[in-house]
Amino acid sequence: MKLDISICEEAWIKRDPAFDGRFFIGVRTTGIYCRCVCPVRQPYRQNIEFLPSAAAAELAGYRPCLRCRPETAPFCPAWKGSLAIVEKAARLIKDEGALDQPGATVEELAARVGVGGRHLTRLFKKHLGATPGQVARTARVQRAKQLLSDTQLPITEIAVQAGFGSLRRFNAVFLETYKRPPTAIRRKTAASLPAM
Repeated sequence: MKLDISICEEAWIKRDPAFDGRFFIGVRTTGIYCRCVCPVRQPYRQNIEFLPSAAAAELAGYRPCLRCRPETAPFCPAWKGSLAIVEKAARLIKDEGALDQPGATVEELAARVGVGGRHLTRLFKKHLGATPGQVARTARVQRAKQLLSDTQLPITEIAVQAGFGSLRRFNAVFLETYKRPPTAIRRKTAASLPAM
């Protein structure tokens, strides 16, 4: 991520809370990195550098300030707590189809985000009110609905691209969700389009 140094300097000088967690300040003379809202006396400008993340600061050799505690800054995973784990897992489900492949398990997904399967399921229920499997099912149905509406792909191809293991399962889930088969939704979408 490229930082705009002039904006960072202004936010640092003003200790602007609107920029808290959006960048960090590495102090070369002390080897410490801080948030822009850190209450300590500000070092000389020539002794600092602006860094896009806490990870970048640590990679550059800085250690976290004990006063402003950069790990608790807004927008960082620690600040979000367990929600960060759920968001990452949900992104893997939605964007990569992490639970769509035959044999894919919640345990494998949980290992990718660094927790156990049962714990991940508990976190999903706490933050999203659904299990990872239910979130994956909804993502598949939404992908399929979009493909039905936006493309002229055959129904079988839509089922595969949306992540369903079989056409039979695709039809059953659609019937359960929309109370009509996928072909009825495609006809309805086609009928609503203007004639050319």
